[in-house]
Amino acid sequence: MPSEKILQHKKEVVQQLTENIKSAKSIVFADYRGLTVEQDTELRNELRKAGVEYKVVKNTLTKLAAKENGLDELDPYFNGPTSMAFSDSDVVAPAKVLVEYAKKFENLELKVGVVEGKVCDVKALEAIAALPPKEELLAKALGSLKSPIAGLVNVLNGNIRGLVIALNAIAEKKASA
Repeated sequence: MPSEKILQHKKEVVQQLTENIKSAKSIVFADYRGLTVEQDTELRNELRKAGVEYKVVKNTLTKLAAKENGLDELDPYFNGPTSMAFSDSDVVAPAKVLVEYAKKFENLELKVGVVEGKVCDVKALEAIAALPPKEELLAKALGSLKSPIAGLVNVLNGNIRGLVIALNAIAEKKASA
């Protein structure tokens, strides 16, 4: 039987994991077995640059935290070494970085993901990773909204320009008469 101090520490870890899962917009669980220290350091640095938190988690404690958040279907994925990458602000970043590094490092194996409360398989994570960055999507949306307005302005300017030319021609004709 573990001591009270150890039990209290495990409860705190479960509470922290529960909060992380609840607040995360997306989470990716991976098996990092076989990564070298250099590879793991490179992966962690890239995740940090993308604003993604990354930690190695204990399966039993993570199962408890997942159950607290109603994600019981994650249970089968919690075996072997498990790491968790999550972001509170960006839905795409954890998947994008981990999918890229899973291709780069054969030993990094993606297990499952959770995107905005929905469990996603590896294929869905790869599709999410293929999405362009948020800024690019917003720029495209704004560009498509701006395009019809710019066309309307050109058409209206053309009508006004034609009117000005016609009035100018009439003024010149009257001036010469």
